[in-house]
Parts: sequence; C-alpha cells; structure tokens
Amino acid sequence: MKLLTRGKTKDVYELEDGRYLLQLKDDATVGEDGKLDPGGNVVGASIEGLARASLRMSRYYFEKINAAGIFTHYVSCDPEAATMTVRPAALFGQGLEVICRLKAVGSFRRRYGDYCSEGQDLDFLVEISLKDDGRGDPMITQEALEMLGILSLPEYEELKALTKRITAIIRDDLAEKGLALYDLKFEFGRIGGQVALIDEISAGCMRVFKDGVWLQALELDKYFA
Repeated sequence: MKLLTRGKTKDVYELEDGRYLLQLKDDATVGEDGKLDPGGNVVGASIEGLARASLRMSRYYFEKINAAGIFTHYVSCDPEAATMTVRPAALFGQGLEVICRLKAVGSFRRRYGDYCSEGQDLDFLVEISLKDDGRGDPMITQEALEMLGILSLPEYEELKALTKRITAIIRDDLAEKGLALYDLKFEFGRIGGQVALIDEISAGCMRVFKDGVWLQALELDKYFA
C-alpha cells in the first residue's frame, strides 16, 4: 500500500489492485472565526470518533446514491477502521468543490449580506469553487471553467444536474429523520471518461439543522449509528 497524499481530513493510499484507500481522520476544519465550518480550509479541531462517524454516514449515502443509479467512486468501507475503498478518479483541473445551497448561510450570507437574510430559502442554488487553499477556494463561473479548459459546457451541465439530484436525495432522507439540510458540497471526477461523485459524504460536507440548531458531526451521527 503506497501513500499518495496526506490531506486535512483524510489520507489517500494506492492499493496493489489499483484501487485507492481513503483513511479518514478525526480532524475537522474551521472557518476564519475558529469555529467548525464544513467550508473551512484549516484544521482547527480533533474530535474523537469523527472519522468513524464520517464513514458511517458516507457509506449510508453512497449506497443510497448508487442504488439510485448515480455513478460514484465508492466500492466498500470498513467503518471500524475508518477506511473507504474507492475507484481512482481523475480530477477536474486540480479539483473542484460543487456547493448546493438550500438556505442562505455561511460564506454565501457573508458574500451577499445586503441582498439576503440569514436562513433565507434558496432553490437548489449551485456554485463551484476551485480547490485552492492558498487562494481561499475562489468561486469560478461556468464561462471561466470552459475557457480555462477545466470543465466543458456539457460536463458543467451534467455536474449541475447531478448535484441537484443528489442533494434532493439527501435532503428528503434527512427530512424523514426530522432534520433540515441547509447546504452541502460535493466533489466529482472522471472515471473511465464518465463523471462520478467522489470523496466523502459526511457531516463535514454539509450543514444540517434540528429545530433551528446546527448539528455537529457526532450529534448528527446519532441518526446514522
């Protein structure tokens, strides 16, 4: 097993059969205010049990999304070891984050505060940012993605449609648990020339609320244990 990369919240290894192994960590990202933030670029906290909680939730949603006929990199996982086996995928550029917003919170609220109120309803608003910690994960438009050769127009439309479809699956499932999804972020890549959902699907990738209170990772994990 060969170590390929060490990330903020997971390490990536190459297995002998060519697949990848993701080793999740108990590390969590924080925003500029030092508070836990799924959109943060700095590791600011270590939460015991976070890796296993993230794996349980990722397995739950990847299996549900695969069952819906949506192509992903997910193969299997070992929740006790906090590892996930996946198909290797080629990134778009150096990596993109695709955000779907159902409520105006977080960085969206900070950017457009004069034009929206906290928690205002948003209709599956999709935004894309570059994975670039040094530049603060800058937002990028569809035209720039195409002109810079990162993403073709058909691929952009496919990513947008897939993002809305997957978000609806997760939103509806959480609603059945009495929870409200405010926003979430995905990563996509190419596997054999086909667009695939990659990375993880955990509390660190979304904001979920119960009766107006944001549920942190281990609180949300209680609904998936």
